[in-house]
Amino acid sequence: MNPAVAKTKSSPRKRLQKTPRWSLRQARGLQILEAPPLAQLDWIVHGFSTRPGGASELERHRDGRKTSEKVLNLGFAEWDSREHVLKNRRNFFAALNANGMRVIGLRQIHSDIIHIVHSTDSEPSVDAPKADALITNESGLLLVVQVADCVPILLADKKRRAIAAIHSGWRGTLQRIAEKALGRMQMEFGTRPRDVIAALGPGIGQCCFEVGPEVVAEYAAKFPEAREWFKGPFDSLARGDNDPNWLPWLTMRPPGHQPPEPRAYLDLIAANRSILSAAGIPSGNIFSSDFCTACRTDLFFSFRRERVTGRMMAAIGIRRF
Repeated sequence: MNPAVAKTKSSPRKRLQKTPRWSLRQARGLQILEAPPLAQLDWIVHGFSTRPGGASELERHRDGRKTSEKVLNLGFAEWDSREHVLKNRRNFFAALNANGMRVIGLRQIHSDIIHIVHSTDSEPSVDAPKADALITNESGLLLVVQVADCVPILLADKKRRAIAAIHSGWRGTLQRIAEKALGRMQMEFGTRPRDVIAALGPGIGQCCFEVGPEVVAEYAAKFPEAREWFKGPFDSLARGDNDPNWLPWLTMRPPGHQPPEPRAYLDLIAANRSILSAAGIPSGNIFSSDFCTACRTDLFFSFRRERVTGRMMAAIGIRRF
């Protein structure tokens, strides 16, 4: 059993020690991460996939040795076969009890584009639409986004029964994609932010998400509270006090011997929580798993840490009754 998981007496579900408000549910040999506030809504199907299990075989390099492991890769990649990915997806959707639901995905482009899904929409002839968020209020549709460090966000309007699946990396967060998806739900479905539950799934943590001065400057320009989301020399980076051109002249160091560019560490979870809270969702309705994908590659995929890796999915749908 995974060391991060402890058994409970009252339920077959596993409880995560670091994040007791979330649970790992075992199904079809897979581990599905759930946000209990969403699991309590009987009209919702939802889940965040994890790494273990699956038909895909991924090579890893540890201590100078090459090993391989079976993983649940849900994204098409050069290192994996299409057959394995499709099998993994079927197993994941079955583990969610989403058989019979129409799966809606995207070509994610790190944008602030929101795609509204209707059951009457025809299947795309070639590719999925380019966007980074999906919303609907219709049953029988399973909205999915793919991640491997970016933050997956699921929204559920308890009153109007509308949902959203959002992919929010540093670019999407900078563009407030979660707030814009909520705004589109207000426009399309009459959603009131106070009725919404938000679940922020596993993403890269501040401990591992190192960014350069250009990212710090962009956040500082758009968010008055951005300083709260960074560790490191935020003020100097935001002001641009890191011109590399003067250093060789001042220190007389030869080319290639300049000190490294200063960096900072961004907390995407804190940023998205703040954005959703400012948009009107009560802070008590915003839940995050607090898992860092880069720290926990035993449970999740991390592009930043591994480069060659798989993709996870966050999924949410409205049941047919």
